[in-house]
Amino acid sequence: MAIAPEKQTALDWVDNNRQTLSDWHNTIWDFHEPAWREYKSAAWYVNHLRQEGFEVEEASGGMPTAFCATWSNGDGPTIGSYAEYDAVPGNNQDRVPYRKLRDGIHHAAAGHTDPHSALGMSGLGGILAAKAAMEQHGIGGRLKFLGEPAEKVCGSKPVHAAKGYYDDMDAAISFHPSFGGLRTNTAIWDTHCGSYWSCIYNFICEEPETWKSVGAPGPGSAHTMARAPGANDALCLMYTTTKYTKESMLPHTGTWTLNEALLATGDATSDNLAPRFSQIQYSWRSPLLEMQQRIAEVLDNNAEHVAKISHCRVEKRWVTKTRVGLPNHAMAQLAYDNLELVGGPQWGDDAIAFCREMQENLGLEPMDQPILQEMIDLCPPEKGEAQLRAMLPPWQINYTSDDYVDWTWHTPTVRLIVGRCTLKAPDNYTYPGWSWNALGGNSSTIDPTIFCAASTIGATAIDLLTRPESLQAARDEFNERTGGGIGGSKWVPPLLPVDFEPPVGFHWPEYVSTTRGEEWYVPETA
Repeated sequence: MAIAPEKQTALDWVDNNRQTLSDWHNTIWDFHEPAWREYKSAAWYVNHLRQEGFEVEEASGGMPTAFCATWSNGDGPTIGSYAEYDAVPGNNQDRVPYRKLRDGIHHAAAGHTDPHSALGMSGLGGILAAKAAMEQHGIGGRLKFLGEPAEKVCGSKPVHAAKGYYDDMDAAISFHPSFGGLRTNTAIWDTHCGSYWSCIYNFICEEPETWKSVGAPGPGSAHTMARAPGANDALCLMYTTTKYTKESMLPHTGTWTLNEALLATGDATSDNLAPRFSQIQYSWRSPLLEMQQRIAEVLDNNAEHVAKISHCRVEKRWVTKTRVGLPNHAMAQLAYDNLELVGGPQWGDDAIAFCREMQENLGLEPMDQPILQEMIDLCPPEKGEAQLRAMLPPWQINYTSDDYVDWTWHTPTVRLIVGRCTLKAPDNYTYPGWSWNALGGNSSTIDPTIFCAASTIGATAIDLLTRPESLQAARDEFNERTGGGIGGSKWVPPLLPVDFEPPVGFHWPEYVSTTRGEEWYVPETA
């Protein structure tokens, strides 16, 4: 079947800009900035989008590393997409086929895992491809491209949603590189991501002197008197109490997780003084909002009790609260049709040589074809759905978590998954994590994913702009599933309030500048 000239222009733009997209990706991958601290990455996107003629709001939603960019070519639908660009602490790895830290970078510094560097560049490439076709063929419409920081803590999208940034879009395209063999090179059909909630508990010992110390008669000193348990004990009690009560939070069926992280508090002090302040972050994922609420209730109860035990008071601060994903079959089928047109990612001789060298460095016999076939083959949405449903209990309607789900409640949204270079594994062998990160940074192994995804995004955007019947089908389905669209009878509103203050002020991992120079926030040598 002949390809419409408008769509061909979008596809040609990606083909003609492959080296540019590859270079841009390397730039973001080399910034490797963690959640809420993606200053260089966000600035790069803002500057480049302005050069492309977009109007850009910086720090959208009150988030310093977020942005909202729009470009209009006259009357027509508004089509949205986004970039992510946060890296993950503890994943420092160079783009080489062996374990190696980046030169001069702390061993615990951040690195791109999924990688979000490729996710963002695919979205940008698709939007710019659509823009080129709109300009050349006089297609009316508006493109909206958002910068979404801190996805690893599901941070920005619930904030943007609560503040209305998604309400004016007619349809949107969400993309993620593959993260496993199932549901790869496809569009998600029914089982979208579940919910992710996260909060921080602060334990504060404001009046340690009011802890009554009783001892032998006679003069005493602060070195011999019993001190208040204080904030460190509160944190330890919260940690252990929650480990005990986790067993009783929810039934032992389906998939859900609860994990914690300790935030640095700067509380090093004299050994005989009660620690005044501590913080612990909890993050939990489950398929249902009711399950999320139950976990939150147990955590709150634990925090209240351990604060009393340790002579502290407790403050709670939400980091994020996402909803669950809302399907849209019309959008999924439209995107998959374009993925079929483009074809799955194809890896060349340089990529295969890189993979074989990596296997050899790991002490494995290099394979003739080292890349997993599932990363190349296409998977129709219904087939991918069946693969996943075979693993899940019938009652579970969502799986894992990602904050793109908040887009799905404001506009018809497709979740596109494109394969990324993944090595075949010998029996009973698991590749080390650094190898995954290196494959996401090496151009020969990550570029095919970017090119495939950008082409599919661009082509899908053009269909939505030029085929009113396709857009209307997606809108009709969205209205039916929400009971009338935004505010409808079955619509779930944002879980954060419109005046929510993004949690950017906490002691998140980051790069810092001191008189010692540029360093990771933990100032120690490797």
